[in-house]
Amino acid sequence: MKDIIVIGGGPAGMTAAIYAARAGLSCLVLEMGVSGGQMATTSTVENFPGFPNGIGGPELSQAMADQVKNLGGEIRSSQAEKVDLAGEIKRVVLGDGEVLEARAVIIACGASPRKLGIPGEEQLRGMGVSYCATCDGFFFKNLEVCVVGGGDTAVEDALFLARTSKKVHLIHRRGELRAAKSLRNRLFSTENIEAHLGYVPTEIKGKFEVESMTVQNVETKQEEEIPCQGVFVAVGHIPNSQLIKGQIDLDPAGYVIAREDLSTSSPGVFVAGDIRQKDLRQIITAAADGATAAISAERYLLD
Repeated sequence: MKDIIVIGGGPAGMTAAIYAARAGLSCLVLEMGVSGGQMATTSTVENFPGFPNGIGGPELSQAMADQVKNLGGEIRSSQAEKVDLAGEIKRVVLGDGEVLEARAVIIACGASPRKLGIPGEEQLRGMGVSYCATCDGFFFKNLEVCVVGGGDTAVEDALFLARTSKKVHLIHRRGELRAAKSLRNRLFSTENIEAHLGYVPTEIKGKFEVESMTVQNVETKQEEEIPCQGVFVAVGHIPNSQLIKGQIDLDPAGYVIAREDLSTSSPGVFVAGDIRQKDLRQIITAAADGATAAISAERYLLD
């Protein structure tokens, strides 16, 4: 029996475990992959406080994991296959059938970027292909980049990148953008942004780094190659909430609905990180969520 089981070992889950361990609670983190989640796949993190020269994503992930262990927390490389979040005792079933029990659970499974599914995307991920403009935009100063998407996030990313990039190409499959009118007006009035409306990306080219992206006109099927050094994909995220579906309240997109203290509709179940309903998904906000969720879980257990 654990006091808290944390499902997910990204920055939210690791921070939750750090706070739980410091509070003297027995805590187990379940991470199906490597510690750090998406953070571990980021080459350099430059917007996390305390590292003036940046820090490697794998290095930061390992540091967080070491801190959890040094404080007495436990990390297991196991995947939760099923959960029972009702009642005072929560149960988590692992892939091998083992059943774990805890008095509280923190859901920190994260969300996965929706991918384009085109040739070159996976091979060049981290070598010019990115899913976070605010994380990686700095590396493309004075270079030419493409942004794929037509919603608020895509337009905001294009405007953000236009501040430092030489030129920004915005590619959207429809004839008009879905973003708010105010954002559209700003985009069309920005000189170094070119909108390619009615186009879909078909391939990202490059041997060791991104060199260009091929796009196709939706109506004419004619292809065009856009020279660029970076491709930013902004077509949404998919919350990793299948495990908890039907047990706690989710919004229509599948994100967990939480109160300000990050408690959910099920007593004793808390949420942290990208899987919850919120606007900004960054390492720093995930870590902040982890701290809040752990403190709220501690209060719940004391009560």
